[in-house]
Amino acid sequence: MICQGLLSLFFTQGVDNVKIIDKIHKKIYNISMKHITILTIGTTKELYWKQAENEYIKRLSPYAKIEILEKKEEAFRSANQRNAIRKKEAALILPIIKKHDIIIALDEIGKQYTSQKFAQLLETQTMHGEHILFIIGGPLGLDESIKKMAHNTIALSLLTFPHRMVRTILLEQLYRAETILRGKQYHY
Repeated sequence: MICQGLLSLFFTQGVDNVKIIDKIHKKIYNISMKHITILTIGTTKELYWKQAENEYIKRLSPYAKIEILEKKEEAFRSANQRNAIRKKEAALILPIIKKHDIIIALDEIGKQYTSQKFAQLLETQTMHGEHILFIIGGPLGLDESIKKMAHNTIALSLLTFPHRMVRTILLEQLYRAETILRGKQYHY
């Protein structure tokens, strides 16, 4: 209530310093900088995907420190190699996971969220400054060992997307979640 009173004082005194108001807003709603890593199997080669990713990383920069880690996907000739490939890729993922990471795996059969519910999930998962690790598997998905370690398994859609597109969609949803949490105009 005191912080809300300070906000109204600033407005009535004609102070429109956005940085001061944003600091007070953070105090009111206990919103702090998030630390998010997106670990992905496979690299993005196309310039247009990199440009889209960079745009959302830039938009997120006042709210979150975003790190993208790419691991080389394993080559395969048929889906019959699915389990062997997933295990090899899991071996690349496991050393990156830290003890206190909040792991969110992206998987086609994961739980689907509305943008508002996704924002709430991020807020509850990062209340105490926890680091969030999103894991995006390769074309054949994630190994069960990784899914079992995950605190949450989410699906961005029932549709299947190229993995490079998933990164951009995830970054956009992270940005949308931040605007929802902060009451900014973006999500309608």
